[in-house]
Amino acid sequence: MKIPSTIWTLLIGIGLTLVSLWYGQNHGLLPTAASDEAVLVDNLFNTMMIVSTGIFLLVEGVLIYSAFKYRRRAGDNEDGPPVEGNVPLEILWTAIPTIIVIGISVYSFDVYNEMGGFNPHAVHEAPITQQSMTMPGAAIAATLNDTPPSTEPNLNQEKSDEAMQDPATAAVRNADQIPQKRNAPGVGIVAPTIGGSLDKAGQPPELLVNITGLQYAWIFTYPETGITTGELHVPVGREVKVNMTANDVIHAFWVPEFRLKQDVIPGRQSEIRFTPKIAGTYDLVCAELCGPYHGAMRSQVVVETQEAFDQWMQEQLVASKETLNQAVAMNPANQSPNEFLAPYIKDMGIKPEMLNHIHH
Repeated sequence: MKIPSTIWTLLIGIGLTLVSLWYGQNHGLLPTAASDEAVLVDNLFNTMMIVSTGIFLLVEGVLIYSAFKYRRRAGDNEDGPPVEGNVPLEILWTAIPTIIVIGISVYSFDVYNEMGGFNPHAVHEAPITQQSMTMPGAAIAATLNDTPPSTEPNLNQEKSDEAMQDPATAAVRNADQIPQKRNAPGVGIVAPTIGGSLDKAGQPPELLVNITGLQYAWIFTYPETGITTGELHVPVGREVKVNMTANDVIHAFWVPEFRLKQDVIPGRQSEIRFTPKIAGTYDLVCAELCGPYHGAMRSQVVVETQEAFDQWMQEQLVASKETLNQAVAMNPANQSPNEFLAPYIKDMGIKPEMLNHIHH
């Protein structure tokens, strides 16, 4: 019994749909989804993979079938039949891609909106402040390299070598060149941002971190404690707000497991909010060509439990206190810590109370 072509078409359509649905959900092309926002992006990507797989199999299947079915037979030297245009078919293969593109565009907009990315008024509502992007911990480190010359000949050389290896110190020593610091206090430019998700709109973040990108390192500052480090630590399940700016050229903050990427621009403040959900250590990559050593501009994002995060914060505070004590110990004039450090913190937005807290 010959099966009608309509039945074959139906069976092939069902088969293509099932294969596309399976592969779209099991492609294994994405890394671990380590943030709440990653789920939204993955659903969009999976949808595009389902559609793309179905179209690919359909088009390639028709090509292979046609190449086999209408191949040139032995002894057949005649011309093929003349074929004119097929208007309904041309309308069909124009309309279907158009509908698919519009559908994916609307879905993409919805995902971006749910992640908090669509806020055209943010540029006017959140001016950058001079204090927001300071690096107190690095400022303290800078005192180790800007103290008056020592009577010991090797000490100055050692401090100079430390300055060459410490990007945080170098950033502070050139703080007057940072674009946002040349702006008037309280005035600046805010780049388009990815803010809080719809369910957290209008709520303050549970953790604030300031990030400065420079060739070729990331500097992370926790403004509530003044801690400055070279890697980002965040607790599981708490929304994190990241304020970012660049010291020199354009960089890009990208954590593949978070499905988040944002340009970091000199003179502009970019913002990202995310909620990590899986503990682990993830690579932070600069995704913008920023110079000859761009490929080496990497850091780590450590997602840990609240207890581990609190312990890490305490360890950093102790380390900051020891650094400050070393700086004060080098004070040849026997000045108070505030007097000795005043020249270095004047333009950094560091409050004397913070230094007292760390020192005592």
